[in-house]
Amino acid sequence: MSAKAETAGDIRMKGAGYYSLATTGAKIVIDRAATLVLQALDAMDIPDDGTPFAMADMGCADGGTSIDMIGRALHHVRAKAPSRPLTMTYTDLPRNDFSQVFQIVHGQTDIATYAPDMENLYVFASGTSFHQRIFPANTLNLGFSATASHYISERPGPITNHVHMVGAEGAERDAYVEQGRADWMRILGNRAAELVSGGRLILVNFCRDEEGRYLGGTDGVDMFDTFDRLWRALAEDGTITMAEYEATVFPQYYRDVEECSAPLIDPNNPVYQAGLRLDHIETRVIDCPYRLDYEEHGDAAKFAKEYIPTLRSWSESVFFAGLSTDRPLEERAKIIDRFYNSYETFVRECPEGQGMDYVHTYMVIHKE
Repeated sequence: MSAKAETAGDIRMKGAGYYSLATTGAKIVIDRAATLVLQALDAMDIPDDGTPFAMADMGCADGGTSIDMIGRALHHVRAKAPSRPLTMTYTDLPRNDFSQVFQIVHGQTDIATYAPDMENLYVFASGTSFHQRIFPANTLNLGFSATASHYISERPGPITNHVHMVGAEGAERDAYVEQGRADWMRILGNRAAELVSGGRLILVNFCRDEEGRYLGGTDGVDMFDTFDRLWRALAEDGTITMAEYEATVFPQYYRDVEECSAPLIDPNNPVYQAGLRLDHIETRVIDCPYRLDYEEHGDAAKFAKEYIPTLRSWSESVFFAGLSTDRPLEERAKIIDRFYNSYETFVRECPEGQGMDYVHTYMVIHKE
């Protein structure tokens, strides 16, 4: 199987509403972007001319984490331009659970939604990766993406000493740096073609901040190092093979502020020449909500039980993909359960310093 094929199978979230239910932090990250989104809309010329106004959430998962922010943005546009039809397109990979997106948006779950109360609103979905073109040229007014574009289009090679690029070294790390750069150029170039003149992008992405911090790697127990240690332990005790350990790599790259900004501020860069300009960039750290709860209630078992599902919601498919397909499905499932049970035990027995703090860049971009 090619690296690209493996990657396409890895980057998906658990369906049936599991992602939104288990990722409180991801929703907090998006809700805190709402002010930037509304300010971006206020900076746009949005005449009340009856033409469609197109918005998109790219890398939406099940749509639940962005539902409140998207609702605020759509209502904001409607107030500025009452006659304009609104289109809202949710995009993700083909394996995404789009049925859950529509159930959430159309009020068929317990999650509050904007759609039932809005007239002249048209909701769509696209199973196309943001590494490709999604929309026709000059048709997208406002694009939003959160906690998604750190995924790379393919693995550039192995990481033999770790499961994530944050632990990679030497040439192996360099390969991920280059893949991250190339994919970022591709993502921005695609959006430059799709945006209308004066359109805006609001991108909220995992990063390495000015202090070198990243998701789950701030001041406490490093999450990715823990993933690696517990997964390697299964190889050392013979539960999985060393080949399976080495096959398990997150197809991700965490850019820093300079890497995020570079294509948007260099007049010689094709992205800049395509019209994209950087209006705003900042990094933010949002504390793990499960650790904050633990600091209030002090119950380590409760903390572990509530914290592990949020890790599992987005990482399970990566570890599952590392296991040989020669193993029966039931056996692979048991190995995955054992792995996450070991992480839960670790948190329960050593709760101090545990948690998945979110480290993001918040970017606002416009097209000239």
